[in-house]
Amino acid sequence: MAAEERDREMTVQRRARILELIEREGQVQVATLSKAFRVSSVTIRNDLSHLEKKNLLIRTRGGAIRPQRVAVDFKITEKAQKHFKEKQAIGRKAAELIQEGDTIILDSGTTTQEIAKNLGHFKELTVITNALNIAHLLADYTNIRVLVPGGILRKNALSLVGPMAESAIKNYYCDKLFLGVDGIDARFGISTPNVEEAYLNRIMISVSREVYVVTDSSKFNKRSFAFIAPMERINAVITDQNIPPQEREKLEKLGLQVILV
Repeated sequence: MAAEERDREMTVQRRARILELIEREGQVQVATLSKAFRVSSVTIRNDLSHLEKKNLLIRTRGGAIRPQRVAVDFKITEKAQKHFKEKQAIGRKAAELIQEGDTIILDSGTTTQEIAKNLGHFKELTVITNALNIAHLLADYTNIRVLVPGGILRKNALSLVGPMAESAIKNYYCDKLFLGVDGIDARFGISTPNVEEAYLNRIMISVSREVYVVTDSSKFNKRSFAFIAPMERINAVITDQNIPPQEREKLEKLGLQVILV
């Protein structure tokens, strides 16, 4: 009986330690945990399954990640205040990738809004956007042609979604898409809280020659509610220096360019 109690206590302590690690690192791997705690991989998988049932983590292939409030759709005014300096730097770097005469898509979001702020010097540029805040900003630039699809207004994001927007985007072919996301995971892909926005994003990807994900490093190792696309559909990710090293390595192994600001 004493041995059973001791084993039970060790299990509780190990699982508590796993939660501490996942809270600090954002993710854990079965092989690493097995070696660290000197137990079998089967034991670690049982630990992770137990913790997942309690909604304390999310299982992934070969490990687990920290759980997020996946369905929360924050207002754009709330998002704008978070990681503002990083978003400014990402916006400037993304604008450098745009060439005169390009036709680009700017997805809705606060990071893509920062790209729009850096387009005033272009003499010839076409911008397609489903974001009303971005369209309003670009209205001040006389040399930029702005195309806005119709659709249903998502008030939190100030974006247009739905069948009308989807039908309109399908009519275009673009040089570059700049896509903001709420979650990015090298294994899982990119995601967003809204299902209609995710579907529209997939259409944007399908009509674009080059796809750039623009996101600050806080979005890594996170999954939002609605899946957009796997990382294989992306050409490059523009983010800040605080990207988790393991995620950067995984993205580069997939053949993606990781552009740091």
